[in-house]
Amino acid sequence: MILIGVNRSPYTRRVAVTLGLYGMPFEQRDLSGFGNRAEVRAANPLGRIPALVLDDGETLVDSGAIIDHLDEAYGRDRALVPPAGAERRAVLRLAALMMGACDKGLQAAYERNHHPPEKVHQPWIDDCLLSMRTALAAAEAVLADGRPYLSAGRLTHADVAAFVAERLARGLKVDTEAEMPRLHAHCRSLLEREPFRATEP
Repeated sequence: MILIGVNRSPYTRRVAVTLGLYGMPFEQRDLSGFGNRAEVRAANPLGRIPALVLDDGETLVDSGAIIDHLDEAYGRDRALVPPAGAERRAVLRLAALMMGACDKGLQAAYERNHHPPEKVHQPWIDDCLLSMRTALAAAEAVLADGRPYLSAGRLTHADVAAFVAERLARGLKVDTEAEMPRLHAHCRSLLEREPFRATEP
């Protein structure tokens, strides 16, 4: 398999971590949606990363769709999300919140970095970062009772998504150590595991 995208992208890193946790061998091509537009569009007409080229040549796009395929390939009963029921819904809800936090964080970054200074709308940046903080605070609240993982009593996609969201937040100058100390500590502990450490940009 070939993973197309840079790990500065939380979406690409989410897929790279999952591939590592599942022990699936892959090659990564460090292509940026901004710096390598033509090459990325050749894999994904939207020009977005990540894309995953399977061994038979089929190309999957969107981190959520890619993750769904990886879960199926690894085995639904062993995947990083329970196969059914309330625990599955809880994991998917938390993962959606964390990836939504990434969406909001990147909207803030794009507003700041890709508009002329006189066109930057600071209230929109502030609102996006507030949404990001609120979502991360929801994950912080889940960890309030001292549980080691966000859901299902084990490592799940909720933890992987929280990991990439917390890293992005720190990159956007959100002081997660002060504002969400339990989540910050949880993500630091995940960094001790090889699939998380190996994908550090």
